[in-house]
Amino acid sequence: MASLSSPSVSPLPPLPLPPGLQERQLPGGPSKVSYHLIEAGTQGSPLLILLHGFPELAYSWRKLIPLLAEAGYYVVAYDQRGFGRTTNWDTRPFHEVDLSTFTQTTLRNDVITLVERLGYQQVECVIGHDFGCVPAHLCALSRPDMFKKAVIMGHPFFGIPTAEEKSRPSPFDPPSTLKEDLAKLPQPKKHYKHYYSTASASPEMSPSSGMKEFLGGYFHLKSADPLHNDLQPITSMTAEELNKLPSYYLMPLHLGMRDTIAKSMTKEETSNIYRNQPRWLPDSDLQVYADEWSRTGFQGGLNWYRVATDAELMRKDLQGLEGKRIEIPCLYVVGTKDWILHQNVDTVERMRRACTRFEGPVMVEGAGHWVQQEQPEKVAEEVLRFLRAT
Repeated sequence: MASLSSPSVSPLPPLPLPPGLQERQLPGGPSKVSYHLIEAGTQGSPLLILLHGFPELAYSWRKLIPLLAEAGYYVVAYDQRGFGRTTNWDTRPFHEVDLSTFTQTTLRNDVITLVERLGYQQVECVIGHDFGCVPAHLCALSRPDMFKKAVIMGHPFFGIPTAEEKSRPSPFDPPSTLKEDLAKLPQPKKHYKHYYSTASASPEMSPSSGMKEFLGGYFHLKSADPLHNDLQPITSMTAEELNKLPSYYLMPLHLGMRDTIAKSMTKEETSNIYRNQPRWLPDSDLQVYADEWSRTGFQGGLNWYRVATDAELMRKDLQGLEGKRIEIPCLYVVGTKDWILHQNVDTVERMRRACTRFEGPVMVEGAGHWVQQEQPEKVAEEVLRFLRAT
């Protein structure tokens, strides 16, 4: 039987939230996660659900929540399954955890359960960032009766291919030998998703010693702040083309993520970091992330990647959704300095084909990957414009 518990059973101090934001625990019922919520606005107003990515938390929406609530919405973000202060998920170690409890449809069902527990039948908009876009995609795809609109930040949606589409060669898919091809590069590499799916990832990333420096470097390198962030489009999914990607996406073969970040940070100018990062991620906010991840470890969040890289588990999980398109209005928002737009071939055109009412991309100046943290006012303006116009 799965160990359904919290990574820490002792009472936790409240998070240092901006004025107007509240946090609480909302039980999901028998065998359901107990959600840790951060919310603002009046319950009964149109509902917005915000879904964070990795290695983020509901706390990552702290700047955007009040801006949306001031516009008359009831805004709810929560720590997703495997993250932060949400409890009652399978906390067993790598070789024992039941990965079926971390499938993408399970993450979608967590959203649906939360909506029902909040007393709503419809959601004005589901908003996802990074890996949080995955359950947002599936909410929009499979429950257009419940979710009226969607905003996708960063992580694109290309649709779920049919068996026939999978059987045809595609320039959008990497070769089956990609892992071996990357290892044969002059400087051998590995893809971060494959690393995150290994048993060694969490032990290497999770020690509390040095956590703040590790996360500070990770957030910095994927932001708009690095001086030498030369974005280059990927024209094919070969190892040679993917070798254009920065090291946090294509890692040195024999390094873990902590050492990869530390090595990359030696090339950064300290004065630039101290000048720019406090603008959007002050030391006190970074400390929240360091404290939370030191307490929980990363395995819960990394289980999402284990599912995503397991082709057979994904096939079974998404059965029945193949070939479907998102038919509700869908806005795509991305930072101008976010490499995620360049990880795949023809990202925007493929999204247009997968979403019948696609809008975007909205390119946010002065933002990298953490767009809602780096430029919350610009993001709020675009989201509210989309909500009012559709």
